[in-house]
Amino acid sequence: MTTQYIINLADEYVLATYARFPVAFTRGEGSTLYDPEGKTYIDFASGIGVNSLGYANTAWVNAVTEQAAKLAHVSNLYYTEPMAKLAEQLTRRTEMSAAFFSNSGAESNEGIIKLARKYSYEKFGSQNRHVILTLQNSFHGRTITTLEATGQEKFHGYDFFPYTGGFKYIQPGNIAAAKAACSEGSVCAVMIELIQGEGGVYPLPKDYVQELAEFCAENEILLLVDEVQTGVGRTGTLFAFQQYGITPDAVSFAKGIGGGLPLGGFLVNEKVRGVLRSGDHATTFGGNPICCAGALAVLETLTDTELSEVTRKGEKIRQTVLSWNSPNIAEVRGLGLMIGIKLTGVSHRDTVVKLLDSGVVALTAGSDTLRLLPPLTITDTELEQGLDVIRQVLQ
Repeated sequence: MTTQYIINLADEYVLATYARFPVAFTRGEGSTLYDPEGKTYIDFASGIGVNSLGYANTAWVNAVTEQAAKLAHVSNLYYTEPMAKLAEQLTRRTEMSAAFFSNSGAESNEGIIKLARKYSYEKFGSQNRHVILTLQNSFHGRTITTLEATGQEKFHGYDFFPYTGGFKYIQPGNIAAAKAACSEGSVCAVMIELIQGEGGVYPLPKDYVQELAEFCAENEILLLVDEVQTGVGRTGTLFAFQQYGITPDAVSFAKGIGGGLPLGGFLVNEKVRGVLRSGDHATTFGGNPICCAGALAVLETLTDTELSEVTRKGEKIRQTVLSWNSPNIAEVRGLGLMIGIKLTGVSHRDTVVKLLDSGVVALTAGSDTLRLLPPLTITDTELEQGLDVIRQVLQ
């Protein structure tokens, strides 16, 4: 089966909702992908931050296949061991109180939005205290609600109107703007990404986040942290909030947790643990035994030593890119293996196309940023090979 055959088949039978690149992949090993013709690609995208352990990782493959042979699905009307163990690992390693499992990032964010509004209603008895502040340039998902939560006007067109109401957008890094927006008493929560991924890989200032967390706690406003992209080791700690010295009321996750399988969810602290009760929130596939078995393999691999390697490899990428002194590179941003290279004088999408032609898979972000999200287990050899290709393309 050829690449062109796969493309033709998909174009005939799949809705054209993606601006796909004319490349098909058939297998992967480590952090290297292969197309039907045998061409290799160093992966600096990991399925948009999903394939935490790369491809064909032995521990992950064994965990998933062994669980598939025992029990694939029973629904959340019953208990399963992988789901219970995963909740235990996540809460213990984050010092949060409890977990809810879903299937995707947008679904996870919908869950913490519901949590915040229900908490506020039960606490204050007012339907008027329902507004959630999000940051300009943020991205929270593709559902009707999470599109409106996203602080980018390009996602608020009339194509899908009307959107879910109850969101306001504030300037990131501006604590005065946050306090002013809360002055009318209608705000129940503030929802932030600690690094704005889709918006261009912009980390929030640590002092701003800490002051925002303190203000929210003092005013019974929940702090919601969207870690769909930054979570599960991507920034060098299990969750990025652990580097910011805060404990959110709820934190969402997805992408990298399943190691390639669809899994998401959110963690809550003790204060809000009892808000969502039986019948308030549910999902058929969330906490699926196979997905949870894969997630346990991911967490077992991401030891403190492995997470320190994420930090080291991320710093290696940043220092290497800066050492090129390329006139096409304006800035390098990010934490761990979540890196944005701001380009100048060249198109970020054209750059991604050229990289694909040269055997490197990368991503775009914002209007001018090349985004790198390699598997957390990428080897130094693969890293150096991929960086050499990026250097040649940019220079």
